Amino acid sequence: MVSLFRPPGLDPVDHEVIQVIHSMRRELGHLLGTPRRWHGQLRRTSLARAIRGSNSIEGYHVSVDDAVAAVDEEQPLAADERTWSEIIGYRSAMSFVLQAGQDPEFRYDPGVLRSMHFMLLSHDLSKGPGLYRQSTIYVNDESGGRIVYEGPDAHTVPELVRALMTDLNADRAADPLVKAAMAHLNLVMIHPFRDGNGRMARAVQTLVLARDAIVAPQFASIEEWLGSNTQSYYRVLAATGGGSWRPERDTHLWVKFNLRAHHMQAQTVRRRMASAERLWLRLEEVVAQHHLPARTANALYDGAAGLRVRRPAYAKLAEVEGRTATRDLAQLVESGLLSAEGATRGRYYRASDTLRSWAAAVQGTAAPLDDPYPRLEQEIDLSARGAAVTTAGRGDEPVLARTLTSAD
Repeated sequence: MVSLFRPPGLDPVDHEVIQVIHSMRRELGHLLGTPRRWHGQLRRTSLARAIRGSNSIEGYHVSVDDAVAAVDEEQPLAADERTWSEIIGYRSAMSFVLQAGQDPEFRYDPGVLRSMHFMLLSHDLSKGPGLYRQSTIYVNDESGGRIVYEGPDAHTVPELVRALMTDLNADRAADPLVKAAMAHLNLVMIHPFRDGNGRMARAVQTLVLARDAIVAPQFASIEEWLGSNTQSYYRVLAATGGGSWRPERDTHLWVKFNLRAHHMQAQTVRRRMASAERLWLRLEEVVAQHHLPARTANALYDGAAGLRVRRPAYAKLAEVEGRTATRDLAQLVESGLLSAEGATRGRYYRASDTLRSWAAAVQGTAAPLDDPYPRLEQEIDLSARGAAVTTAGRGDEPVLARTLTSAD
């Protein structure tokens, strides 16, 4: 029987952090249970930030604007063709995660995993989407010319994946936050595919959280936070992996890192919820002052958030026809709240200076987040000292070399 990385014994601080995270998630779930007009836009931007964060770890960088365009199924403003293909692939995989999270009959299965991988990379058949790798993977530190990670033998991959899926289906007492972190770790260490393993591991982690169903997966995901703390993510995976497939190694540092990410991300989401409410109430006042239709607050909200406003997306948000959307946006421009940019067919709208200043005043200056593990970075640095870290390449395997097993 094959072995997998196992959850560690948790200490009192870990248990306390877990309780705080669940408390914040329950609070958020309660707030979302009372429908507000801005909740849909928060879900949309949260999903966009998760997509953006996970792909940025692999070197595929897009603006929040373009990530929102991916969620809205619009065309990008700045992303190049290759990057956009990767973003759209990840959007497809995440769309599956959102659906599977709501399915009471869902079961983890190797076929499901391989299907998700096909969604992720179907735009490039040379990467073998949906197919297990057929050879051992050696990851090199390009700066030193040495092997820094060796994945398990290719012939063991199917059995390891089956074991992981069985483990995820088991009715265990492990907290969902820990279970999701271990799913992420095991998948990225097994490295079952030629490419896309890092993104798959992060998507599966979000799927496990979605199955927990305490709060919408867009708000439970830590992919945005991981994308903003990539080097720490690299180092903790390096420290945990130890250079090869060694499932007997201690995973406590990895779980602490994930709990910290959940705690910090939950604080961020809670702060955004409060800011969104303040902003929306101010926009309702502005709309009334300018004698505009109440629905136009949807366009102003996106503009105030720094996003471009496109007619199709606005029409969907406001639930109006295209002609009505065109008329509404023209009124917003005439009122000095939005400015139009681009030609007629590719036209979009941005917040005016006046709208931006109002939004900044409402949002104010954010206080620092509360770090539940203030010494964790030092612990990671100590444990990962000497790990091979490179910055070469933007393809999946060179990025993986940055920290042993952190990326695709």
